[in-house]
Amino acid sequence: MHNVNIRQHIIDRVMSRRGKLHLFDRLEPRTTALVIIDMQNTFLLPGSPAEVPKGREIVKNINYLSLRLRKLGGHIVWITHGNHNHNELSDWPNFFNYFVSEDIRAQTIKSLSPGGDGQKLWHDLDVYPEDSTLFKNRYSALTPGSSPLERRLRSFGIETVLIAGTKTNVCCESTARDSMMLDFKTIIVSDCCAALSDEEHRSTLETFIQQFGDVMTSQELCDILNIKI
Repeated sequence: MHNVNIRQHIIDRVMSRRGKLHLFDRLEPRTTALVIIDMQNTFLLPGSPAEVPKGREIVKNINYLSLRLRKLGGHIVWITHGNHNHNELSDWPNFFNYFVSEDIRAQTIKSLSPGGDGQKLWHDLDVYPEDSTLFKNRYSALTPGSSPLERRLRSFGIETVLIAGTKTNVCCESTARDSMMLDFKTIIVSDCCAALSDEEHRSTLETFIQQFGDVMTSQELCDILNIKI
């Protein structure tokens, strides 16, 4: 996991602006969803084209938080990323044509093809039958057309969205920002997210807590959800 904290000058700035560090003192479990992003083979399998090694280190925390939230009647949503392709042409050409080099493009397209091994959730994750599993085809699961996540959350009566998964500064941050813009109370779970470096992970946490939502550990969330660890 990332052994970093939000720096004191950022904390001081937040405290000066709103008088407290954390936005929420209490959360209602039954209107809370833990949205777990991209914890799939494409990003967790050693040697995969988009491997995030620290993603494997947050599995235990994700399993623990999701178990406790389920027991209180909350909702767990697993999001996997994929892009349809035909003859090595993807449904997201702007990404694959410009952001992925030629030598790994075919490998990445194959890994992100729906139904392939890259789409499978990491084998150590505890996925329950009552959980939701959705597919997205852009960084944010809440950008228009990317996935049915917003509709699913609204149908469950969700008010609070907890964000976990990988990468902290890409798909997690993109989805979390859109969640706030759609008026969900949004919290990034700092020890349930992973990036490629401590610096990138911390940068997202510090930006998010100032302007978009809250940042809490799984322990802090368990406390305000009345969960005893």
